[in-house]
Amino acid sequence: MGSLHGKAPNPIFERAMGVCFKDNLSTTLIGPLQVQFVGKNPSSNWARCSKLPCSSMRKDASVSESKRNAPGPLSVSMEEELEHVIRFKMSDFKILDCVSTGLGGRADEIVFEALVKNRLSPLYNTKVVLRRLKTTQAQRRGKRAIEVLKKLARRRLMYHSYSMQVHGYISSLMSNGHSSFTLVHGHHGSFSLRHWLQQSDWLPTLEATLALDEESVRKVGDTTTGGPAVSRHSRLIRVLMRDLLIGVNYLHSHGLAHTELRLENVHISPVDRHVKVGILGNAAYFHENAENDNTTVNDLDRRQMMIAFDMRCVGFMMAKMVFQELMDPLIFTKFKLFFSKGHDPSCLREYLLRVLNHRLSSGNVGFQILDRNWGAGWNLLSLLLANKPSKRISCLEALRHPFLCGPRWRIAPSMEIIRWGLGSTAVRITEEYIYSLPQRRKLSHFIELMEMLTPHSKPKHWQELIPGKWRFLYSTGRHIGLTLRQPPARVLIGDVCLTVARDSKLNNRLSLTSDINFTVMRGRNWSHNKIGINGKLVINSSSRIQAGRRLYLKEENTVALGQPSFGESNAEHVLAQKLSSTRWRKVIPFEELPSSLPAVKLISGDIDLTMSLDIPLSEDIDAARNVTREVRTQVPPALFDLSKFICGTYVDSRLLILRSVDGSALLFTRSCLHESHNK
Repeated sequence: MGSLHGKAPNPIFERAMGVCFKDNLSTTLIGPLQVQFVGKNPSSNWARCSKLPCSSMRKDASVSESKRNAPGPLSVSMEEELEHVIRFKMSDFKILDCVSTGLGGRADEIVFEALVKNRLSPLYNTKVVLRRLKTTQAQRRGKRAIEVLKKLARRRLMYHSYSMQVHGYISSLMSNGHSSFTLVHGHHGSFSLRHWLQQSDWLPTLEATLALDEESVRKVGDTTTGGPAVSRHSRLIRVLMRDLLIGVNYLHSHGLAHTELRLENVHISPVDRHVKVGILGNAAYFHENAENDNTTVNDLDRRQMMIAFDMRCVGFMMAKMVFQELMDPLIFTKFKLFFSKGHDPSCLREYLLRVLNHRLSSGNVGFQILDRNWGAGWNLLSLLLANKPSKRISCLEALRHPFLCGPRWRIAPSMEIIRWGLGSTAVRITEEYIYSLPQRRKLSHFIELMEMLTPHSKPKHWQELIPGKWRFLYSTGRHIGLTLRQPPARVLIGDVCLTVARDSKLNNRLSLTSDINFTVMRGRNWSHNKIGINGKLVINSSSRIQAGRRLYLKEENTVALGQPSFGESNAEHVLAQKLSSTRWRKVIPFEELPSSLPAVKLISGDIDLTMSLDIPLSEDIDAARNVTREVRTQVPPALFDLSKFICGTYVDSRLLILRSVDGSALLFTRSCLHESHNK
């Protein structure tokens, strides 16, 4: 449904009683009714209808009322299917002169709000929604929603808490002889979750609607209320996600899949403060024959596929709740294109940093939320949006995920979560780009731990995982910057990528390509806007991989006190001390630093180097030589000379660690963007 304020027609009033919509007008004529959009906040953002004097209208209304009260031609079998709900008459309701914006339906639906005025009804004086279903397909959805209610009636309390309540229906005859079917369901707030997120002040108003007091946040394992906007946003997302997952799991446990989980179909009730997962008009049974308890292999596959589809929809909803930018249809199209191309969701962070034009994650609230708690949010999002249905997380597993469990709940993380947390924290430290001694030690420590916990140590695993484009993040070796020296050429290094391709599936040969993008500044001084001549160094080589081991050499000499050292021996000494602590003793599979670890040995061949510039610097060959020398000074030697890579120690779907001949480790992250997007 479109936004208000005259930007798009409201489908609620589509051709009902002679609808005539005109864009960009605050007043819209609907036959004998006049509609005005009033207010901008959730309490006043509705369409107000004021009646105009018309004698013919009253006459037509009385005739149509008598026709609507006539019982519709429902068959006996249909009457039996709908006997567990109430069959209403139009005379049981008082139609209100307003329709909430969040109730917008499809093009084949007409929506009204009404009060039950029948004193004998248990719903007397209750506000309900009348959803008139015009087409045969729409009526089939309405009857399906009533049919599903019979299956869910065994746990009616859960149904009332997490689903939009269906009270009954109206079946009446129309003037053309056809029957009409109107679904009567509960009114759970004026806004859908999409409309909430489109408000400029959605965070405080939604917090007030949910009444997030200390008792409420305690239910999601949190310890505090209020705080910075990032903490409040994160807390609210956890509350909504937990409620949503409980509701979806309630359907899955009864053999049903929702199949239509979208922000537009989810409402938040201000009465019981629960998320309602919408009308279950398109709910589908896991088994084609729901009455038969015998499950076959096809039924199990169908069940897995339908659950996976619902979980993917939940993942898209979570992404929109975290990143407000995804509410823009153009950006969300790019977001979905990432998955349609088959990219691994574990690389989603790297992709969104570029798509949302954020060079640093600290400048975006969504990145800060998902980066917290060792990047647990990114892990949950990647599991919800996994490409293979068998890899997607279930509702119960998601409810136990560290991202949705507050600090009061002690969750024993799996080995996968520990690896993810180590890698995510290392990536965040590299983005700060202030490599002081404590940071360098911490990065070296995390890299060593990742190598010890590597999930893939055999060459056949590397042949499957390593092909692709990897962006260089950090090297534990010597760093030479621009602060304390005067370089012969002013060169600013851009993205440095390593592209790995497998020559053939029948052999173990790999082709390596190192792309070093840089910018050359003209003159002797740095320009403030850092604009210059773009250039690129391309180094090609080939390599064979085979099984090997990385040896830890125990050295007798220790580093003198007060003398900084960035060597591998110092990092290993610190690592050995860390392994003796109780914090890592339960995680690391051995008690002390081993003498060797499994690795993949890289045997490199010849290299080929090419440099290109957008504009020639000068006719002097020395200018190009100085640029090449400066690039080689700032970039780790192994990226300039690929033959210096001797082994690979860690690889997964998003991170890669290679060791060079001098013992330094190079950390890479998988890049899913083409070269044209990086510029």
